[in-house]
Amino acid sequence: MARPFQASVWRPSTWRASLLRGRGAPGRATEWGESTFEGLRWQRARAAGRRWAIWGALLGAMVGLIVFAPAAWLASAVERATDGRLLLADARGSLWRGSAVVVLAGGTGSRDARALPGRMDWTLRPAGLGLALHLRHACCLNGRPQVRVRPGLGTLAVSMQGAPGWIGQWPAAWLAGLGTPWNTLELGGALRLTSPGLTLLSAQGRWRIEGSAALEVLNAASRVSTLPRLGSYRLNLGSNPAAPGQALLELTTLEGALKLSGTGALGPGGLRFRGEAQADEADQAALNNLLNIIGRRNGARSVIAIG
Repeated sequence: MARPFQASVWRPSTWRASLLRGRGAPGRATEWGESTFEGLRWQRARAAGRRWAIWGALLGAMVGLIVFAPAAWLASAVERATDGRLLLADARGSLWRGSAVVVLAGGTGSRDARALPGRMDWTLRPAGLGLALHLRHACCLNGRPQVRVRPGLGTLAVSMQGAPGWIGQWPAAWLAGLGTPWNTLELGGALRLTSPGLTLLSAQGRWRIEGSAALEVLNAASRVSTLPRLGSYRLNLGSNPAAPGQALLELTTLEGALKLSGTGALGPGGLRFRGEAQADEADQAALNNLLNIIGRRNGARSVIAIG
């Protein structure tokens, strides 16, 4: 039996519901996408903030480490640069302002060491493209000598400037800290350093000297001689125009019973020196032991050869 025809009935409420459902779908998708992008932006901002915080902490630690660097850093650098022969013992303060006891020693493992009286103070400050080191030592330095350090691209310049006259004066007995033969000689008198200006330049691991300096031994004496005074002497150090990487040495006698003379050079190959020591006939007996220690005997002379 055929079904009777039924006309569809239009209901406004049904049509509005379907229309609202159709319009609502894009809105919900947009809201979901925006919330997802906001979450990603928040996560990225948090990660960036964390990275900046880490870098800030590292930078702060580095700045603090530099500003409050201990004086022991300078003491360690000096010890390495001199192979353990010049020491800044009992270093106190910071790298920028500190003090220490200055000691001469025979090198790593040596039992010989001599300290200067009192403490040497220093201040280290930026100066142009380099650093300026000012020193003060009541016993031994004239005023506040200055050492300037200027690093460059593969180069390093170290300049010494002092007050007019002498720069430093130390007891000759201080040399005994270097060991043999100074601990045997036990020198008396004083060491005095003068210089109109001296610069050490390093390029590609090689040093050269510009300027000049003189080290004087004044009123020298020794326990291996019966003479109360041996004399006074000067060792000149200056650049060599013929060989830019080399410094010339010249030893002369200013006055005294023991006569010293010699010449040499200091360069990339190390120290080379040739000289001699001799005494007047009247003083030979008193200086005989000393002449035997200074060098190889050749009659009345003692030949000095280094390098």
